[in-house]
Amino acid sequence: MIAALTEWKDRLLGRGDAAITVPVFDGALKSNRLIEDARILATLDAPEDLASDGHSVFVADGSRVLALKPHGLEEVQRCAGTITALACMPGGGFALAIDGREVRIEGGPHHGKQWAAAGGQRFNAVNAITVGQGGRLLVTDGSTERGWAEWKRDLMSLGRSGRVFELTPADGGGRLLADGLHHAFGACEISAKGGAEVWASESWRHHVVRLGTAGRPAPVTDALPGYPSRLVPAADGGAWLTCFTLRTQLVEFVLREPTYRKRMLAEIDPAYWIAPALNSGNTFLEPMQGAQLKMMGVVKPWAPPRSYGLVVRLDPHGLVRYSLHSRFDGKNHGVVAAAECSGQLYLIAKGSRRLLALDIAAAEKELNG
Repeated sequence: MIAALTEWKDRLLGRGDAAITVPVFDGALKSNRLIEDARILATLDAPEDLASDGHSVFVADGSRVLALKPHGLEEVQRCAGTITALACMPGGGFALAIDGREVRIEGGPHHGKQWAAAGGQRFNAVNAITVGQGGRLLVTDGSTERGWAEWKRDLMSLGRSGRVFELTPADGGGRLLADGLHHAFGACEISAKGGAEVWASESWRHHVVRLGTAGRPAPVTDALPGYPSRLVPAADGGAWLTCFTLRTQLVEFVLREPTYRKRMLAEIDPAYWIAPALNSGNTFLEPMQGAQLKMMGVVKPWAPPRSYGLVVRLDPHGLVRYSLHSRFDGKNHGVVAAAECSGQLYLIAKGSRRLLALDIAAAEKELNG
């Protein structure tokens, strides 16, 4: 009863979950051009995820796994379906999510292990895999209602059926760690005092949560300006967090208008919804264009970005150390995956289908002036 009254009051006053305000880029989130100016290593067909074993970098591109070599990219694995998540296994081989509905191990000591369900629940939209202590796999399933590629519909339908699973290749078992998340999209193990913690991204609530605590997952970092996705541990502690696009006041407003939102879902092509996107500026039919974004050919400083490129560096406590950007007028948008290897940060900008790389030390030096 109290929760219902609080929700009603928030909607009446436009605050709490009913507010349409969006955090601004300031402090550690101040915008820059580091992603936009990163080295372009390749333009791919359908890049989805990255992984590293500490020595090499691997890319999931459609149904292929590609290894980054000095001479370019080389195919090392091919599957029957689309690879929606990728991780390197200890001792060799890969953990792969196929079409979001199956997790299997190819190569290495656990070759042939596969899961279509865990804890009595079938997979539906697996979008990220990382390896934790003892070789366990942390798997996020974005939604039980919509496929892995239907993230935009899940957002505009107020989806809250995301899950996090733990799979154990040694015995082929698995269990549910968390459910009821507002689109789970990435989880990883972070070293902390008293043992390792599991962090997970909850995209539609714009935060990273800590699992395994009493009650609901506890926020680690909250009120992010973007929609968080995959998490990978950083070499010196903490994590790299990708945000595949940004929040805007217009989208926040539409999410709180059920009549308009439901008609939009039913009557308009998803490409033209008032919703976040992985790229933009491709057609005059987009909902935001023209003088709303530019004045005399110059992008307005306050122009609402329909697509963006953002990576956030979190410390071991979940505080933002710094961020990397491809701004509204850039091309390297829709950053969905990151991997650190030998002092380099590799990124997938899905909006431009590019594999990018930047030197971490040089980026930190530039940010610190």
